[in-house]
Amino acid sequence: MEKKLKIYIRLQEIINDRQIDGRPMTQKDVAELSKLRRATISEICTNTRTTINREHLEAIAQALGIKDVSELIEFRYE
Repeated sequence: MEKKLKIYIRLQEIINDRQIDGRPMTQKDVAELSKLRRATISEICTNTRTTINREHLEAIAQALGIKDVSELIEFRYE
């Protein structure tokens, strides 16, 4: 059986590895920094969102200082 290519957004992993003001970063922090809705960030973190606006990815990358798209997005074969 051929495996299907899936685009995986690593946002939750990035959040888990970061701190803000000496405490663990949260989805709420990312929402505030990126000026995106908390629900949007949650859906991206859980990879349940089926379409992602390019401006959303740009806002997240800008807010988190991500310079390389491969830090945020990866291809997985499932």
